[in-house]
Amino acid sequence: MAKINGNEIRPGSILDHDGGLWAAVKVNHVKPGKGGAFAQVEMKNLRDGRKLNERFRSEDKVEEVRLENKDQQFLYETDGRLVFMDAETFEQIELDAELLGDRRPFLQDGMTATVQYYGEEALSLSIPQKVTCTISETEPVVKGQTAANSFKPAILDNGVRIMVPPFVGEGEAIIVNTDTMEYSERA
Repeated sequence: MAKINGNEIRPGSILDHDGGLWAAVKVNHVKPGKGGAFAQVEMKNLRDGRKLNERFRSEDKVEEVRLENKDQQFLYETDGRLVFMDAETFEQIELDAELLGDRRPFLQDGMTATVQYYGEEALSLSIPQKVTCTISETEPVVKGQTAANSFKPAILDNGVRIMVPPFVGEGEAIIVNTDTMEYSERA
């Protein structure tokens, strides 16, 4: 772990502060007319999700932590817990399904997800940004309906409702952006 000055904190930095691991969400550098410069940092606890606003002066030292990213294969879900396997060691771990939030339906069997570790402790989970899904229900394709920015509702095979362009029909495979939960392109 490396000590950094308070003015070196950037969004996405992981800090060991006040007895917990915190991710810097927003950082605002302030140089008041009177007094020293400081960084106003909004942080989120990686273990329990609490939020904290903290002020760090430029001369304050804070411990920056590096998390290890490991690709793990999703196996199955049981009682609200997601089971992943390390492809190299074949070790299995269980993570809380709440880590994915509303992106949970996009996690598919056999999908490779990235798990962030601090030592032996798994802290966070991220799935690929683009996932292929099939449209299970939508309105039929209407010829000549090519107005710009016109979208129609659709239900995906995982139960998620999104808006798709009018030329996309039922049973078609599309690629969905899991960050924005929007149609990206045809598969």
